[in-house]
Amino acid sequence: MEYDLKPGIYRHFKGNRYELLGLARHSETLEWMAIYRALYGDGGLWVRPASMWTETVTRDGAAVPRFTYLGEAPAEDPPSGS
Repeated sequence: MEYDLKPGIYRHFKGNRYELLGLARHSETLEWMAIYRALYGDGGLWVRPASMWTETVTRDGAAVPRFTYLGEAPAEDPPSGS
């Protein structure tokens, strides 16, 4: 299965925000993995199966997406030249 996930900012169903950087294939299983960065704390880099990224979970009796797309990540400032 292929995934059509847009890089950008997502909110986890528990409230924290993350930046989805892109997708990659696991070298042994060929499973699609989501590569993302926490937008809180130390900004750690994480990976999880794309199937988990796109799944629906139950919260307070309602089915909700695990991650909800919020929009594009802000553009980084270009490096300053001398």
